[in-house]
Amino acid sequence: MKGPDQAILVVDDELLNVKLMVQILQKEEYKISIAMNGEDAWDLLQKSPHDFDAVLLDRMMPGIDGLEVLNRMKAHEHLKTIPVIFQTAMAGEDEILQGIQAGAFYYLTKPYRREKLLAVVKTAVSDHVQYKSLLEDANQTVDALNLLTRGCFELRSIDEVDNLAALLAKICPEPDKVVLGLWELLINAVEHGNLGITYEEKSLLLQDNLWRDEVNRRIMLPENCSKKVVVQYERSIKEICFLIEDQGEGFNWKPFLKFSPERVFDSHGRGIAMAGNYSFDRIEYMGKGNKVLAVIYNNTKPE
Repeated sequence: MKGPDQAILVVDDELLNVKLMVQILQKEEYKISIAMNGEDAWDLLQKSPHDFDAVLLDRMMPGIDGLEVLNRMKAHEHLKTIPVIFQTAMAGEDEILQGIQAGAFYYLTKPYRREKLLAVVKTAVSDHVQYKSLLEDANQTVDALNLLTRGCFELRSIDEVDNLAALLAKICPEPDKVVLGLWELLINAVEHGNLGITYEEKSLLLQDNLWRDEVNRRIMLPENCSKKVVVQYERSIKEICFLIEDQGEGFNWKPFLKFSPERVFDSHGRGIAMAGNYSFDRIEYMGKGNKVLAVIYNNTKPE
């Protein structure tokens, strides 16, 4: 649910672009702050690192450009988790890949389309709100869980995904890195694996704000009511492993392991790549794609 407690920083040196974005976003009741250049944006972010749920960042600006602001955010302890939406007229593959490698997982091209702007902003904000909620749950979990070296868990619903992601992240050395990646892999196992929601269907469901309702509806269908996702956890001196298996038909997972320039403008489809690039040291899909191994190295990454 959107509300005035969900805050967005809009950064653009073109006043017309700023006015257009603010006009669109104000109707959705977001709390909006504005910076007309990279220097002012960086000052705002440093002064209030916990205040923003997303940053709409112009790629090309005089002085400190968008890429430099992004690089500074990713090096900051608190700002690195805020989703950055690159708004740019530079739609070339090299420029997009450069932004992706720096950590821009969401993209908008100029000129803006209202529906696309709202969809991407909603996804980025929702991801950050979800992240903060999961991290809060993880931090409240009892420390006795650190004694757990092996376990097997079963789940079916979104609520169970939320609870288990928070629980298992707490066992890891850096819960704030692991929690959202683990959530993404578990959600993928439920929605795409067990329930058969396709990429195209999810795009439409998110656009119409019906994704959660459709997941809950499909869970109750006779053909799905007995399906479950099995999560096996094991910790050794060298590594922590999560093996996640659903009961679906599998999928072509290879295109989703890396960020694709063809998909960066979509409202979803980046969860697996984010998990592999940020949350885990290694993820490996097996067989037909209904089983994935996510690994965290306890000490140094093996050569």
